[in-house]
Amino acid sequence: MDNGSRLNKGFYRLSREERLERVKELTGLNEQEIRSLAGEEVLPASIADHLIENFIGYFQIPMGVVTHFVVDGKEILLPYAVEETSIIAAASSAAKWVKNEGQIRTEMRGSLIIGQIQIPSLKNATQSIAILSKNREDLIDRANACIPGLVARGGGVRDLVMREIERSDQQGKMLVLHVLCDPCDAMGANLINQVCETLKPHVELLTGEKVGLCILSNLVDTKLAVAEVVIRNIDADLGHAIQEASIFAESDPYRAATHNKGVMNGIDPILIATGNDWRAVEAGVHAYACRTGRYQPVTRWVMRGADLVGTIEIPLAVGTVGGVTRIHPTARVALKMMGIEHADDLARICAASGLVQNLGALRALVTVGIVKGHMQLHASNLAIAAGAEAHEVERVRERLGEILKTERSINLSHAKQVLEGLRGP
Repeated sequence: MDNGSRLNKGFYRLSREERLERVKELTGLNEQEIRSLAGEEVLPASIADHLIENFIGYFQIPMGVVTHFVVDGKEILLPYAVEETSIIAAASSAAKWVKNEGQIRTEMRGSLIIGQIQIPSLKNATQSIAILSKNREDLIDRANACIPGLVARGGGVRDLVMREIERSDQQGKMLVLHVLCDPCDAMGANLINQVCETLKPHVELLTGEKVGLCILSNLVDTKLAVAEVVIRNIDADLGHAIQEASIFAESDPYRAATHNKGVMNGIDPILIATGNDWRAVEAGVHAYACRTGRYQPVTRWVMRGADLVGTIEIPLAVGTVGGVTRIHPTARVALKMMGIEHADDLARICAASGLVQNLGALRALVTVGIVKGHMQLHASNLAIAAGAEAHEVERVRERLGEILKTERSINLSHAKQVLEGLRGP
């Protein structure tokens, strides 16, 4: 976007109306789509009532935009639906740093999601594996016959892989048949579950074994989103401090858990904004973090000469068609804001966002500390909690910022005292 830098400049200083106008200018959204972003057009109750059971209403989450993101040479506004103070500011600040001093590169490795057909108690493992291997092509054909629409779009089941697993109760082994499927631009959960259920009776007939569960796996290590961030000629002390923070996470699972939560701060808000299943992605990412047998960070930061280099590699099965993504008006607008048509593009951007969010958090930790940076942005929340009216919030926030310069933290008591002082006797 040639005019992206101009439009991003000073974005946080604008009024909400001015921000919406900037978004419209930058992304080409129409008036109806802007109204959706502004909350003037919500998901109709008639639709929401069919999405969940016992529907009674809505829980609203603020949606903002992260600026200065340049991914693979393209500047993008990222929609974040999130309630936590500082996440958007931290991501925008880190993205601006990367834009000015480095670059973001991304790629996808693999395109297949996984369905599992389980035989919990094997009578004859060798025979079952041999029979399923012999009938592999026939089973793939049967699987694809039940999803003709996906096959017509260029997707479908590509392979079957058998895994023999020791039971945790030491009562022999189980056999798990992995059905590997290309879902194209769908997340594919319903599709792959349908395929597994379709194959169940055929697997039982062929092997003479009893099939247990038929279900997708959220550990999609056959579909990985990869991103790399480079900060060129970084201050040596800062670069080595971030590298040390990374080593801490690699060495200690207690730190790695919080480290990875920070990564997901940059991924979940995009998934929520686009109507994707963020819980499935979270489960897959954390499972992937344990693939070596020890919980590890999903990012790594190292100094290479004068440059700081960060990498991330995570399973990311997301969709741009179907489900809530297709039904929810704001989810469609969020995809359009980013100029996304294909699921792989969304996955790559999510990975880049998670990596940059992680960079911002580590920079804060090794410099001013996480508390001070967070508290500066938390001041508005404290002002509101203290009872400030809309016209008073900014003045209370500014005064709390002054207090934070001399004290380690601010709290609700500070906010109440400031508000009382502003209002007078």
